[in-house]
Amino acid sequence: MKSDTRHKWVLLGLIVLSTFNFQFSTLSAASVECVGTATQLVNGRDTLFVFKDEIHLRSTRGDVDWYKTDGSSVATATDEIYPDEGGYFTVLAGDTSAPCYVFLYSLPDDLSLSLAPDCNATTLTLTGDTKPFTYTRLDGTSGSYARACSINYNALAWNGEEWADSAAQMLSSLRAGNYILPALYAGTDIQLCYDADIRSRFGLDSACIIATLAPDDVQAVNFQLTSLVTSRGTEGEKSNERNRPTSQDLIEGSEYSGALEVAFYSNPTPEVKFFRWAIYQSTNLLATRHDQDIRYTFSEPGSYRVVCSVNNQYCAADSMEVTVNISESYLAVPNVFTPNGDGQNDEFRVAYRSLREFHCWVYNRWGHLVYEWDDPAKGWDGNIGNRPAAEGAYFYVIRALGTDAAKDARYVGLKASYKKKKANAEDSVMGVYQLSGDINLLRGK
Repeated sequence: MKSDTRHKWVLLGLIVLSTFNFQFSTLSAASVECVGTATQLVNGRDTLFVFKDEIHLRSTRGDVDWYKTDGSSVATATDEIYPDEGGYFTVLAGDTSAPCYVFLYSLPDDLSLSLAPDCNATTLTLTGDTKPFTYTRLDGTSGSYARACSINYNALAWNGEEWADSAAQMLSSLRAGNYILPALYAGTDIQLCYDADIRSRFGLDSACIIATLAPDDVQAVNFQLTSLVTSRGTEGEKSNERNRPTSQDLIEGSEYSGALEVAFYSNPTPEVKFFRWAIYQSTNLLATRHDQDIRYTFSEPGSYRVVCSVNNQYCAADSMEVTVNISESYLAVPNVFTPNGDGQNDEFRVAYRSLREFHCWVYNRWGHLVYEWDDPAKGWDGNIGNRPAAEGAYFYVIRALGTDAAKDARYVGLKASYKKKKANAEDSVMGVYQLSGDINLLRGK
């Protein structure tokens, strides 16, 4: 009769398995089976089983004795038990070779979170009973399985253009005590979720607790220094300026159409209150500013450092800097251009660097002025009065001053002439250009 009852019980278990997705599996070499929804956890050399609703164990070897791993008796001479607590093994004819560490799933007790933000980190403190799965092995040693948790929050992160919300996560074990997060620059909810691995297998919703970092409690600050060179001319126009400056940490360029004006942006996080800019040439402090963003005009060749630092009443961020290298002036003139619309050499343009003054006049063979301009980034397209000019030689006169010319530099004489700049040459005037010559207009095919 007992055998028939057991057969019906196994059959029922199989039906439950099919209908409710219950598990029916062997826990250990001791031939112990579990019935019900359970999940397996591996903890080093130990294998644990956690039951969702109740612990239900059965021995496939017939009637055995059931013990807690502390040695106390639970039940004797029976093939199945429904214990309230975990950590069990069976004894059959003195065989204690394979314990079964089993637990009934339960939520931790009285969990709460608190926050302590500062300049360099955010301390998240968890209090309450986290209820790790603890057990005693047959050899008397203790084992403990720390439940898993994840900490989720939004952190401001620089995306290359601006500070934007970025989802962040830290994985850890569930334990009472402190978790150290990075410094947070804006208010956010911090969510600690636990047992995701177990609860997903049981078909349960997430279990989470939340702590809120209010914007008024944020202390940490940060910023991202960027720069933008201001230039004249049509946006996107191909430039004939040598070493054209760009927006980067190292600006190596020239004065542009009179001066190199650079806009510097601090791009601060929300809690920044104070700004300091310092501009150096070598070790000499040239200027200080206290605005969020600044503009500065570099009027002489040399190497400059632009240093920015930010802070509030609690915290300061590490300073950042941009190096600006301004080279000596340069001016060169071609002897031919081909305005045929092929996109190559279609305009009469000079090649230049670091000019603060420029003017070019173009004359035909009879000495009539046909074109003039004062922006070295531009040039003559080969038209006169919206009509194509005739092919042939034209005469140009250029007068220009480089940024390395003396402030009171003057052109020599009334007639334009070219004095090539040579360092320490007695017949040269540094940064002063007086050029004249022929420019050949060829249209070709």
